Amino acid sequence: MHNLKELKIWQKAIDLAVLVYKATVNYPADERFGLTSQIRRAAVSIPSNIAEGAGRNSNKEFCHFLGIANGSSYELQTQLVISNKLGLLKDDVLNDLLKQIEELQKMNYAFQKMLSN
Repeated sequence: MHNLKELKIWQKAIDLAVLVYKATVNYPADERFGLTSQIRRAAVSIPSNIAEGAGRNSNKEFCHFLGIANGSSYELQTQLVISNKLGLLKDDVLNDLLKQIEELQKMNYAFQKMLSN
């Protein structure tokens, strides 16, 4: 088991989820159960799966959950780009979030490699 609070990847994923919530706060009410919900669930899924993996009994299990978290990050990227194309998310906000997601993906990949060795 890993100390969750010491995992930089988990901390960055938490920060990303908070930023995503703030970025989607002004989405139209008719998107509450659509795109807004999907985006927020994907964002929350990233740190949640990192946390679940950290609590598992082996590095192999942890890597499995890191893979799920990575999949959620790609899902989030896609949903944010769609939001931007629909005019719901400004370019500068999108670019900032995408940069943070890409950094998290790189950290995730490196962490998985380290755990596998």
